[in-house]
Amino acid sequence: MSVSRIGLISDTHNLVRPEALQWLAGCDAIIHAGDICAPHVLDALAQIAPVTAVRGNNDFGEWAMQLPVSTTLEVQRVKIHVVHDIAGLHADALASGVRVVVTGHSHQPRVEARGGVLFVNPGSAGPRRFKLPISAGMLTVDGERAEASLHTLVA
Repeated sequence: MSVSRIGLISDTHNLVRPEALQWLAGCDAIIHAGDICAPHVLDALAQIAPVTAVRGNNDFGEWAMQLPVSTTLEVQRVKIHVVHDIAGLHADALASGVRVVVTGHSHQPRVEARGGVLFVNPGSAGPRRFKLPISAGMLTVDGERAEASLHTLVA
């Protein structure tokens, strides 16, 4: 079984940065943790790899209503739960054996392990907010192991 590379992106807010597309190139799959704001963002990402996306608090319209508020997927032997705002994370999601939680919303990139669960916020790949970095992430899955890293797209 080879290592799976899952690109992590969030809070694009209608902006598809060339730096983000370059960072995600070669991924096996992409997770978008919400605040997409327009379907062309998902179309651009889908040119790279299959996309799993959730609806964020700024995603409106018919296209957005078709996105789930949260979803769980399995890559190799790792369950990954995706929800835009960590406040929307329900305990039952963790009780189902989830090993990785991917969120967005705060625009603050962070990787943190708590209670055997890896929490990843890739930050915002969209318009700069305050002085926060423009970033994305990468999740590598090898069997039952998962590791995440962050990458600054624009300094």
